[in-house]
Amino acid sequence: MGSMFRGEEVALVQFFLPTPAAYTCVSQLGELGLTEFRDLNASVSAFQRRFVGDVRRCEELEKTFTFLQEEVRRAGLVLPPPEGSLLAPPPRDLLRIQEETDRLAQELRDVRGNQQSLRAQLHQLQLHSAVLGQGHHLPLAAAPADGLLERSPLLQPPGGPHQDLRINFVAGAVKPTKAAALERLLWRACRGFLIASFRETEQQLEDPVTGEPATWTTFLISYWGEKIGQKIRKITDCFHCHVFPFVEQEEGRLGTLQQLQQQSLELQEVLGETERFLSQVLGQVQQLLPPWQVQIRKMKAVYLVLNQCSVSATHKCLIAEGWCACSDLPTLQQVLQGSSSEAGVSAVVHRIPCRDMPPTLIRTNRFTASFQGIVDAYGVGRYQEVNPAPYTIITFPFLFAVMFGDVGHGLLMFLFALAMVLTENRPAVKAAQNEIWRTFFSGRYLLLLMGLFSVYTGFIYNECFSRATTIFPSGWSVAAMATQSGWSDAFLAEHPLLTLDPAVSGVFLGPYPFGIDPVWSLAVNHLSFLNSFKMKMSVILGVTHMTFGVVLGVFNHVHFGQWHRLFLETLPELIFLLGLFGYLVFLVIYKWLSVSAAGSAAAPSILIHFINMFLFSRSPTNQPLFPGQEVVQSTLVVLALATVPVLLLGTPLFLRWQHRRPLRPTGGQPEDDKSRILDDSDASDASVAGWGSDEEKAGCPGNGEEAEFVLSEVLMHQAIHTIEFCLGCISNTASYLRLWALSLAHAQLSEVLWAMVMRVGLRMGHELGVAAVVLVPIFAAFAGLTVAILLVMEGLSAFLHALRLHWVEFQNKFYLGSGYKLSPFTFAEED
Repeated sequence: MGSMFRGEEVALVQFFLPTPAAYTCVSQLGELGLTEFRDLNASVSAFQRRFVGDVRRCEELEKTFTFLQEEVRRAGLVLPPPEGSLLAPPPRDLLRIQEETDRLAQELRDVRGNQQSLRAQLHQLQLHSAVLGQGHHLPLAAAPADGLLERSPLLQPPGGPHQDLRINFVAGAVKPTKAAALERLLWRACRGFLIASFRETEQQLEDPVTGEPATWTTFLISYWGEKIGQKIRKITDCFHCHVFPFVEQEEGRLGTLQQLQQQSLELQEVLGETERFLSQVLGQVQQLLPPWQVQIRKMKAVYLVLNQCSVSATHKCLIAEGWCACSDLPTLQQVLQGSSSEAGVSAVVHRIPCRDMPPTLIRTNRFTASFQGIVDAYGVGRYQEVNPAPYTIITFPFLFAVMFGDVGHGLLMFLFALAMVLTENRPAVKAAQNEIWRTFFSGRYLLLLMGLFSVYTGFIYNECFSRATTIFPSGWSVAAMATQSGWSDAFLAEHPLLTLDPAVSGVFLGPYPFGIDPVWSLAVNHLSFLNSFKMKMSVILGVTHMTFGVVLGVFNHVHFGQWHRLFLETLPELIFLLGLFGYLVFLVIYKWLSVSAAGSAAAPSILIHFINMFLFSRSPTNQPLFPGQEVVQSTLVVLALATVPVLLLGTPLFLRWQHRRPLRPTGGQPEDDKSRILDDSDASDASVAGWGSDEEKAGCPGNGEEAEFVLSEVLMHQAIHTIEFCLGCISNTASYLRLWALSLAHAQLSEVLWAMVMRVGLRMGHELGVAAVVLVPIFAAFAGLTVAILLVMEGLSAFLHALRLHWVEFQNKFYLGSGYKLSPFTFAEED
């Protein structure tokens, strides 16, 4: 079989890498991405391994790269993607990259520091200029702020208490959010012995840290008294105010203002030169950082793999082990020989025997990846177990379409998926980060088939947005019924509902060529007819799907050499499943073929026949479908019941007999010597039988060593399997009725949406005479509700139910899903 139907053959290989060429060889293996390395130093601490120093150097470089990347983002720049395919750099280039990185990082730190210092100085100068140029009016005289009484004299007599006080000033700037609190605290703390003036700056100033424009509040405080001045300075320090010297004379302030403006211009020139130099450094970082990041990540990955290798006794080569597909071994050998040619000694790779279960390797492409993901979400298959994904490509979209069948809805889903498929190679589509979009995009081919199959089942149901279409002429003739039944005007007036009798000649002309006859959309028993049809269709599809799952188990038993399971498990399972529920499918199809439309009124009930089958009885009012039906039914029930003990005891007793069977004399060399000289194919064949099932592992634990056979554990596993299968046949068959229920729910929701939105809009437009104007919002509402409810919600519901049918009802018949994936060492993610 191909790799899609069953996992590829994987072997455990051993590498002998010359020490000078070990780095190059592992680097080339990372470019190929074909080998999953095993850790041969699991008992050694990560800090005691051979290449831990190189790993630390790479990690230190990555920290420096992170700093450089943040500086680039801080400047509003974007790092371009690396150009071309970059290989892991030679170890000698690590020192060069480290020196260049440290130089750029140091230059950035110095330039950033200078830029911050210059911005802070410029900000202080601008604030000082704003304080001096704000135009605060100086008080002409200072009076006690505690208030003057009416009878107090206006002029203090000579020698008064304030004759020696001198007015002082404190000027500065504060953030507007703190200005009101500062003013209140100054007034209360100084008891009014001050005069304060607060004004907001007319122009916004750039913040030196964030670079955002901000408004400041300037203040000028006049006071007298040294203690009052100390309080004011302490309060302004607590509010982180910027305090500047203030000259009382107008000429002095104007001169200081001119000096500040001159210094600001000089600082701006220096700051401009600094920013231009910073742009040059950032340009170098933009050019060098992306390839360095990729190369150092690859180098670190190589050293981590080398840390998993063991050193030979002569310290001349490194020994590595890993899993690799057998078909890739020639490619590996060729690449290793080319990588180690400069060292003078060629690297060697060869297969070694192993009794551990190998990982599972199933190669996928764009189309099969989403279907394989559905299977792997249930569990990764065991080594070379039958892969359900190829069959899921057909069965999953089909079962979804059975529940979602509508031509219109399926066509919308198909077109949406087709648009994603046609634009899948565009960079903007691939780089989209929206999680919901990425979910849809990863399953675009799955959505494509789901929509296509929904169109097919929609034609079978004859539903397009819940409306029936007349593609072919109807198989029912109303004219023949009216002619032969003599429907008069009085009869039509008294009977609003008319019945088409298929027993009347010419009324039923034959079955509709494809799908449901459109005349059923006009019938009042339309729902009853579809219920019967879809329920029986669900049972047929379910039994067929489960039988196919049991048959797929045959390929597992044959591949793993478990021939006894064909007769002790698969054959009894088929007899049990087909003898009971296969017979039910036979009754449905036989009744469809044997009972004509004229005799449908007297047709026997299949449900009563099936109940009587288990009760070993008959109903006098329910006639048999064919002669000898009772004998056939009794025989099938007895056969089904007889398979239960075979399922329960067959495999455990066979394994017990096989374990007690005397071993054949080996002759020749001891077992240890023979295991060493086993060739690759013999080793693979000898161990493949141990990867088949959990029951045999429970009875024979250990890695190929002699162990005591535990019959109770094997019986326990087989009892669980038997109960699960026998009861599962009943519950799983009933579970497939969800196909009927979801299909009916989807059809009824479509009908309700059409009746309550579009039909109302069409009638309203006809009555008002402005159909075009009215139908625009009506159709918009209908389209929005169709997408939101019928496509998204109903589609998600049908998807989840189809997922359950595959995981529980189908895959558990043959698929264990207890393996693990092959995770090769690759640089694909680094690129």
